Amino acid sequence: MDSRADFACPPVDLGRVDIDPKAVAVVPARVAHHYRLIPVGWEGARLRVAVASPPDLARRDELRTLLRRDIVYGLAPADDVAKALKDHYGLGAETVDRLGEGETPVETRPARNDLHEAQDASVIVLVNQILLEAIDNRATDIHLEPGEDDFRVRYRIDGVLYDAKTAAGLKRHQAAIVSRVKIMADLSIAEKRLPQDGRIQVRVGGQDLDLRVSTLPTPYGESVGIRLLTRRRFLDLTHLGFEEEHVTLLNEVLARPHGIVFLTGPTGSGKTTTLYAFLNRINRADRKIITIEDPIEYRMDGITQVQVQPGIGLTFAAGLRSMLRHDPDVMMVGEVRDLETAEIAVRVALTGHLVFSTLHTNDAAGAVTRLQDIGVEPYLIASSVICFIAQRLVRVVCPACRVQVPAPAEMRREWDFGNGGALVWQAGAGCPACKGTGFNGRTVIYEIMPITDRIREMIADRKPAQALRDEAIKNGMRTLRQSGWRKTAAGVTTPEEVLRATLRDGWGE
Repeated sequence: MDSRADFACPPVDLGRVDIDPKAVAVVPARVAHHYRLIPVGWEGARLRVAVASPPDLARRDELRTLLRRDIVYGLAPADDVAKALKDHYGLGAETVDRLGEGETPVETRPARNDLHEAQDASVIVLVNQILLEAIDNRATDIHLEPGEDDFRVRYRIDGVLYDAKTAAGLKRHQAAIVSRVKIMADLSIAEKRLPQDGRIQVRVGGQDLDLRVSTLPTPYGESVGIRLLTRRRFLDLTHLGFEEEHVTLLNEVLARPHGIVFLTGPTGSGKTTTLYAFLNRINRADRKIITIEDPIEYRMDGITQVQVQPGIGLTFAAGLRSMLRHDPDVMMVGEVRDLETAEIAVRVALTGHLVFSTLHTNDAAGAVTRLQDIGVEPYLIASSVICFIAQRLVRVVCPACRVQVPAPAEMRREWDFGNGGALVWQAGAGCPACKGTGFNGRTVIYEIMPITDRIREMIADRKPAQALRDEAIKNGMRTLRQSGWRKTAAGVTTPEEVLRATLRDGWGE
């Protein structure tokens, strides 16, 4: 019979203990998850484990029989045990373990078995775990990427990609996982040679989510990208990160009866979210608002939204022409990609409509050059555009683990923070709230270039982008980098984030 000492469960701090991989290897994943224990190390020949609650005599006997060794127990918080299980066994390890190790590799599995396997309860659970882990980590994208010898799962969190710790053997169930996702998105599981796009609507913890699914054929199987879109309330400009003085300026722009507002920046810089904030601010019963988008990312009440479908001839240009017959006051064009769309948008603005759209350029002044390169005449740009806004997204320092860091001399020289150069900024040390990254959420840095009479003349005279930029700065425009330094000085983000987002080397402009 066990002695009283054998039943003792001294506390274990899993955050400070170095867990022995050899100890983890002797306990199957399904056993560790079923009994909610994490192997820690050894005491001689006895296995040391941490559990969330002390096991009774029957469970101790079960574990001794299953593992064929004596066990020493320690007590740790349930959340710490769950995190350690995920970190050391990988996401979905117990499900993969339950599916078995002896199944046929995916390369030789007949396609007709995919549907049957994808409907297996274990695979459904595994896909749900991947989705729930993404939601729990605030991911905006999930990437399921097949390789020659592995099946990689990555999450994009606050704009940065992170590898998910997954269970060994996940590659064997690659076809089943992809098929399950395709079934959920109402895609053809028989078609593996062509890209496919679909959508999944789910509800998790009272929150509605739209999942945009895209597949791509690769030499090692289909790669799947999943964009997670929450049906959240639309944030106002202040919550997005715009300063009060610029919110006032943008409100004046949004009150204009006609003209074009262009948002510029690379993919993933938050342009569409800002456009939705614009629409949400002016969405009233006395205004007819129509959008044409590719794709429609968020559904908005009171607004007519049109999805581009080039396969049947519904392009941005075709949609714009049709929208004019529906008596709109405001129109949003998801992106100006070609001369036809640009010219129609310009002429729509000149005939008394307010238009919002996006361009892919590095800064606000560069948007003028981009429109000219497309083929739009300078006089049309000068007479129709109200302002250009360039923006980027930077990660926000985690409020739970922020610490002060002194600023280098280079940063103090570049931007006058009005404090005599004695500048410190905030940085995240890493904690459970931010998953150890030091960041939690994102905010916008931006530059706004209103089209003044002088800039209008310069555009008509085909002045270069740098000249337009210099004139805008003389008129008080803060550059993207300067906007980032202000956010750094306020403790919102870090210099490294500003440099990463503004895509420039060194400290100077």
